[in-house]
Amino acid sequence: MIKLSTLVVAISLALTSQAQAEQTITASDKAIKLAKDTILIDTHIDVPYRIHESWVDVTKATTDGDFDYPRAVKGGLNAPFMSIYIPAHLEFEGKGKSYQLANQMIDSMEAIAQRAPDKFAIASSSTDIEEQFKQGKLSIAMGMENGSPIEGDMKNLQHFYDRGIRYITLAHSQSNHISDSSYDIRRKWKGLSPFGKDLVTEMNNIGMLIDVSHISDDAFYQVMDLSKTPVIASHSSLRKYTPGFERNMNDDMLLALKENGGVIQINFGSSFVTAKAGSWGKQLKSTKESVKKDGTKLSKDFDAAYRAKNPYPFASLEQVLDHIDHVVELIGIDYVGIGSDYDGVGDSLPIGLKDVSSYPNLVQGLMDRDYSDKDIKKILSGNLLRVLKQAEEYAKKH
Repeated sequence: MIKLSTLVVAISLALTSQAQAEQTITASDKAIKLAKDTILIDTHIDVPYRIHESWVDVTKATTDGDFDYPRAVKGGLNAPFMSIYIPAHLEFEGKGKSYQLANQMIDSMEAIAQRAPDKFAIASSSTDIEEQFKQGKLSIAMGMENGSPIEGDMKNLQHFYDRGIRYITLAHSQSNHISDSSYDIRRKWKGLSPFGKDLVTEMNNIGMLIDVSHISDDAFYQVMDLSKTPVIASHSSLRKYTPGFERNMNDDMLLALKENGGVIQINFGSSFVTAKAGSWGKQLKSTKESVKKDGTKLSKDFDAAYRAKNPYPFASLEQVLDHIDHVVELIGIDYVGIGSDYDGVGDSLPIGLKDVSSYPNLVQGLMDRDYSDKDIKKILSGNLLRVLKQAEEYAKKH
């Protein structure tokens, strides 16, 4: 039996260790300046669904979540792609509900820009992002996470393009009418559906980026064969560090991405960064299933109680940097960027990257690993802007 005093000391040491780890990550003045003086694009922030579920005014400081205007300014973030996230529920698919929800969340982003026009502006092109940066405004770009709102109608693709959506994650955690999902063991289409294949072509033609995060490996390679423009993985990390986690990308996929000219935007969520965090999540799920089988009703604080007994293995900033390093070493500096998944991964963010004020820490880490200012700027926005401009140019000719 462990003595209470021993347990208290152990907890105290653990907390002290974590606090020390947090304190060791200090961005230099140069790192802060570089973050603020560069267009900083993060291709996946889940503010729209966060405020849809529980409204809060992110034009001001907030007490929860990972994003608000003051923290974005502190971190140098000036061009987030706000995720128009549609849950992968069967009741949404093909019944008008996903189309409605997507429009409502786009409305909420427009409302932010209208409520604080001195701080925010809607960006629907690379030129908008560059001009708004010069004006000192935070660009709100938008991507759609889960193509469910297209509902099998190309007219809806044009509708959402006209409303400002500039990338579509073809599927989410379940297969839909467009594509199989990496999370769904039922591979209905063995990749893309017939409509999904036509959609890829039409997305190319109108200048909409194709997002390969979340889709199955077969669907990924089919997109690679079909797309005439570079694609993005808006919030994915590497399978090298999370073996067996299909949601991330393996080395062969990275090589195919280079050939396509696309870019992988690294996800910060700990389960995307380390296998240990992923295993923790699987163990929690297994424990809950065992409790249910015994006929016991799960309490509201079950997860919190489990976490207290089994501390979550947060990833570190260094481990996030390892993902960036591997992409650069395997396929080059021109194919990697940032897709944090802030406001989308809950309390699983790495030490040193806890919210949108933390980007200078990432910049400092890159500087410490001898990345040049030029290369850091490519990671912060240059690579994504290149891809976006190529899509825009292709659309002008089609």
